[in-house]
Amino acid sequence: MNAHVLGFPRMGSNRELKWALEKYWRGEIVDAELVTVTDELKKRHWRLQSAAGMDLIPVGDFSLYDHILDTIAMVGAVPQRFAWDGGDISHTTYFHMARGDAEKSIPAMEMTKWFDSNYHYIVPELTSAIRFKKNNSHLLADVQAAKKLGHSPKPVLVGPITFLLLAKEVDGCDRWEHLAALTQVYCEIIAELTAHCSWIQIDEPVLCTDLTNEAKEAFQRVYSQLKKAANSTRILLTTYFGDLGENLDLATSLPVDGIHLDLVRGPNQLQDVLTRLPSQSTISLGLVDGRNVWKTDLEAASILLNSVRQRVKDNKIMIGSSCSLLHSPVDITAEETLDPELKRWMAFAVQKCEEIAALKLGSTASETPALFKGNKAALLARASHTEVVDATTRARIEAISPDMYSRTSPFSSRSAIQRDRLKLPLFPTTTIGSFPQTSEIRKARLAFKKGETSEAQYTETMKGHISDVIDRQEELELDVLVHGEPERNDMVEYFGQQLKGFCFTSNGWVQSYGSRCVKPPIIYGDVSRPEEMTVDWAVYAQSLTDKPVKGMLTGPVTILCWSFVRNDIPRSAVCRQIALAIRDEVLDLEAAGIGIIQIDEAAFREGMPIRKDQQEEYLRWAVDCFRLTASGVKDSTQIHSHMCYSEFNVIMQWIAEMDADVISIEASRSDMELLNAFNEYQYPAEIGPGVYDIHSPRVPGADEMYRLLLKALEVIPAERLWVNPDCGLKTRAWPETTASLKNMIQATQRLRDDHS
Repeated sequence: MNAHVLGFPRMGSNRELKWALEKYWRGEIVDAELVTVTDELKKRHWRLQSAAGMDLIPVGDFSLYDHILDTIAMVGAVPQRFAWDGGDISHTTYFHMARGDAEKSIPAMEMTKWFDSNYHYIVPELTSAIRFKKNNSHLLADVQAAKKLGHSPKPVLVGPITFLLLAKEVDGCDRWEHLAALTQVYCEIIAELTAHCSWIQIDEPVLCTDLTNEAKEAFQRVYSQLKKAANSTRILLTTYFGDLGENLDLATSLPVDGIHLDLVRGPNQLQDVLTRLPSQSTISLGLVDGRNVWKTDLEAASILLNSVRQRVKDNKIMIGSSCSLLHSPVDITAEETLDPELKRWMAFAVQKCEEIAALKLGSTASETPALFKGNKAALLARASHTEVVDATTRARIEAISPDMYSRTSPFSSRSAIQRDRLKLPLFPTTTIGSFPQTSEIRKARLAFKKGETSEAQYTETMKGHISDVIDRQEELELDVLVHGEPERNDMVEYFGQQLKGFCFTSNGWVQSYGSRCVKPPIIYGDVSRPEEMTVDWAVYAQSLTDKPVKGMLTGPVTILCWSFVRNDIPRSAVCRQIALAIRDEVLDLEAAGIGIIQIDEAAFREGMPIRKDQQEEYLRWAVDCFRLTASGVKDSTQIHSHMCYSEFNVIMQWIAEMDADVISIEASRSDMELLNAFNEYQYPAEIGPGVYDIHSPRVPGADEMYRLLLKALEVIPAERLWVNPDCGLKTRAWPETTASLKNMIQATQRLRDDHS
């Protein structure tokens, strides 16, 4: 048997890649220095996997920004606006695709969520003019380097069908017109790798989604050619984030040498796959969860493994992670401040490799490996821990009544009451919540965390930053203000730290996009709110201005999706507990006089299962949880929500059922195309489509934003259109933030003049 993982975290145990990238972008290091950092990280990660007992080491899973962007570069799918000359793609061109070119005012490529995860990928752009060209020198060099160091490299490629289906068709282009040319480039890449490896991993997670007949037919044609190119090198077709479902026969009939199954997300598919899998094929069992932090039940996994061994020879079995460990922190042993009892329940990437190795060893060893014994004790301790179940929380859940899910009046009635109270102008301007987190803010938070400053000193420091943000917004003449969130390290972690049932790591970082990392809270027990979390900050900010200040909260679905969630009760049950806790905060904000409350559901679309037949169940309880959070307020209180990078078409009905008064969405990178879904559905409430991309340092001009607003007006009635950036401004610097917002206000005033 071979032990392997589908990919390893990229950032490094101390986020070395993040710091190197940001230094490079600031011009503090040059190309060679960036390469030195990345080469060392790759080698270290290969060593860690090998030392943990992995037989095959993934190569090509590492990325400077995003693995789909790497694939774009590898196949030469560079959009024309970046003026690629057809040679090796420089770091400059690569990062311009990801972040835009501020100097030439060239926008970045669009970004969206990777299936149902919190990872973001760069969306390929397909035009009729595109000409694919092999550009895989970096991957080939890494494979050769790993082999030279004594590893057995397993090159990792994003599959061509997944690449095409995730791409954006531009200017009427049909994605399938590129199939033959793209396949030819993949064949060239594979042929060049064959001399250096025994297996090539090709990721086709779209096999766990609903496929059109055209896509299914493409799989057969493409993989016949890829297998010929691979010759005697074996192809491992990897699927993850769900089960194969109706694509099971397709997947098992493809001319590949092995197939990988996600048996965490799709545990019930195994027997059907074994029945249909050709006898000469290898099966890779994804037994260890690549997307959560809990220890694997090694005894249960071993029983499943041994049931497969009764039907498949050992040399035709691989043991692996369910998906790439990209979604996992690196090493639990680095957590020195985490409660030791909770810590023993968890496994990060290094420990997941050790679990996989233990499963391999345990299947053939005469004695039970030591890891099994400790594993069983940890699982039993977790199940019986007194803080896992809270009787008061369970009683509140049982007491939820139907009226708690509904506002008093429909939007059509509420909106008039809110307009009378708020007295906002046409096209009200606002921001999404956060403002730049300066080094001074971060230092102040860290000093307070370390106990170097008192709570009173910390509060005064934060109030100073809030006062500064209010002054800046008033100077800009924004209509609805925010307090800027200087006290918040992260929009989920901040709330989790004040809720019961959460615990936190000091170094449990995972990549969200580029250099952006998040440190998800861990939900280990029942959730409740011991005391107010945001009221004092909101009240203080409101005291500084006559303009309305939004109370800023993170919604229950987003807190759920952006946390590592307990796996002993349904996710829907955990979400309802969070919803009750945030509802308490909403009502306290309202009682304190806050007239606009924003409940961000950035992850609402992200949490949806990738198969259509599973989506309605999720959407029903997700909407219910939002409504449970928001529906206790009076008609005069305006409820906002914000959603990130999402394809809204399939969920418009459910967004409407959330019954928010105003929804803001990221729309600028799509050139307002995302608004088409709102037009087709005739969304009834108010909308704030983002008019500039905050993930790029580029400052868009007022004319550019005015053009986007005109496009928005084609879809949204003037009386229901808000103006705002795409997302929060936490990651931006003040100069570009101020310049962009000035241009946004100028574009809005021009629009108002048009309607005066």
